[in-house]
Amino acid sequence: MEIVYVHEPTDLQCGQAVLAMVLGRPPEEICRSLHNDRETCLREMRELLAANGLSLSPERRPFTAKEELPELALLSLETPRCWHWSLYFRGRFYDPEHGVSEELTACARRYFWEILHSPLTEC
Repeated sequence: MEIVYVHEPTDLQCGQAVLAMVLGRPPEEICRSLHNDRETCLREMRELLAANGLSLSPERRPFTAKEELPELALLSLETPRCWHWSLYFRGRFYDPEHGVSEELTACARRYFWEILHSPLTEC
């Protein structure tokens, strides 16, 4: 199974778009589940993933190349404009703002959490 790309509905909904891609649900539903249609925090993302049978690795880890990433990862990127949530799955970056790419969007600092117990990784 592949991730279906979701473009962020607004400039403030990159986290909701990432959760929509991982959970296979529309971003509007994610906003309702979070009771939040603005910036998401790690706690909100962790709680919604847990409510859906998934978990994040306990620590945020820095990375410099995609070869360092696990098969499925939540990314936190410091872009020229702001901090930004993104997704990595099987060699591709699913960026809610910039689309799907083999290369990472330009960013100064980058961190990841592995997403664990996902049905996407069992296919």
